[in-house]
Amino acid sequence: MTVSRENSKLLYQGIKDAGIRFITALPETWLVYLLQMAESDAEMSLIEVAKEEEAIGIAAGAYFAGTPNLLLMQNHGFLGSINGIVSLAMLYNVPLCMLIAHRGHMGEPYPWHTRGGIVTEPVLRGLGIPFDYARDPARIGKQIREAHTYSLSSLSPVALLLTRDLMEGEK
Repeated sequence: MTVSRENSKLLYQGIKDAGIRFITALPETWLVYLLQMAESDAEMSLIEVAKEEEAIGIAAGAYFAGTPNLLLMQNHGFLGSINGIVSLAMLYNVPLCMLIAHRGHMGEPYPWHTRGGIVTEPVLRGLGIPFDYARDPARIGKQIREAHTYSLSSLSPVALLLTRDLMEGEK
């Protein structure tokens, strides 16, 4: 598996163009270039966490401090952070813009990712979290702006699922 450096650059530029300068993340293979860019960017604050649920509290704090932010995570991390999403973000109307690496979807070669991939969309639907798929590198900047804006206007979590087509590029 090869992560697309070019698509990661477009994704990162989309984050910056949306006015976001604060990211919480847990390292993951598809996010490697995004995290490297954020880490080397003096304009960006990157907080790496040990568990994604920690990122929910940090993102909530950033929101209450008036700092536009987003979360980078894999779908297994999203699933592991449900308690924080429901008992903090949803309960207290905290906007969360989540960019979720949608592992375990069609074409997934690694069995350890498939269970999470199978349940991610039904869980998002079950929680009433609006989501969209990011497939096209040419549209990613617009999708990030729209997801971030929607999270703020709805005062709720919103997810943008980063697909294999986007993260690995066309093959």
